Amino acid sequence: MIVLDDLWKRFPGGPPVARGINATFPRGRATALLGCNGAGKSSLLALIAGSLRPDAGRVIRQGRVSWPVGFAGAFHPDLTGAQNTRFVARVYGVDSRALSAFVRDVSGLGDAMRQPVRRYSSGMRARLGFAISMGVPFDMYLVDEVTAVGDAAFRRETSALLKARLGQAGAIVVSHAPAQLRDLCTAGAVLENGRLRLFDDLEAAIARYQAQMQRLA
Repeated sequence: MIVLDDLWKRFPGGPPVARGINATFPRGRATALLGCNGAGKSSLLALIAGSLRPDAGRVIRQGRVSWPVGFAGAFHPDLTGAQNTRFVARVYGVDSRALSAFVRDVSGLGDAMRQPVRRYSSGMRARLGFAISMGVPFDMYLVDEVTAVGDAAFRRETSALLKARLGQAGAIVVSHAPAQLRDLCTAGAVLENGRLRLFDDLEAAIARYQAQMQRLA
């Protein structure tokens, strides 16, 4: 479970990301996080993950929460993909050999696993990040447009694997694709001007988001 307690965040000169947000994301439920471009969805995920500090308020995490799935900013650029994978395994207390084998199979990076991450393209970094995050068991997954990476076959594989993981854990999922959200989520949340509105009904959240987009068109 994740609880946002009077959460505030604003970047200098920019729009507010969070203005006193109070919200609860229960374990075992996948929630779609919707909002127009620039609303701060990725920043809100970073606040929830703990990689970004709020200006005020707090994030209460119960259980193991993932980093934003597909985010590869924390990888050490001079270490290989395999070395980064083993490092994550040690941090999270999972078997490094098992995780390495899983990541190699899921990512499809092949011999590139032996290359420094600084040589990776953004797509390769996303593949590595996704595979590692799927190989570590979490109670709550944070997902930020990850299945937009790669070719059609890889997107189908990642979507199927993610759906399998969400059958055992909760999630907060950012995507601009309503079909994908309907496949993965049962509830929704719409971020607008730093305010977050939760919906038990995913369709109501999508309708709110679409109305918001029409006002901005």
